[in-house]
Amino acid sequence: MNLSNLKPAAGSIKTKKRIGRGQGSGRGGTSTRGHKGAGSRSGHSTKIGFEGGQMPLQRRVPKFGFKNINRVEYVGVNLDVLQSIVDKYSLTTVDFDTLKEHGLVSKNDLIKILGRGELTAKVEVKAHAFSASAQKAIEAAGGSIVKL
Repeated sequence: MNLSNLKPAAGSIKTKKRIGRGQGSGRGGTSTRGHKGAGSRSGHSTKIGFEGGQMPLQRRVPKFGFKNINRVEYVGVNLDVLQSIVDKYSLTTVDFDTLKEHGLVSKNDLIKILGRGELTAKVEVKAHAFSASAQKAIEAAGGSIVKL
């Protein structure tokens, strides 16, 4: 052992600077907080997004459009999709539970039947809404519609 190998015992050196412990510590007086103002007081914290008085980003970015709080959102199911599940599972009625069972809708969804594709099967379709072309196609195939 020589002088170049000496080092303090493990845990004896503290790395955290203790502020506000007198002038001799080099961090006394105002304790790194400066003079006066909110930042020097205890309990002060700036709110999230505060930019030192500069106009905050969330207020600088323009807002566009209009969100209608009364908007009703439907999940669209097309006739070709109905035809495929009717063929695959040989169904005579298609309702909410059937569509949910086959993973086309979730439990809180409203369903709208749309007119893409062809429907050849005679099916009773129960849904919340129908497009005019879908309604015409279902009735032309000999089926019926029921609005929920």
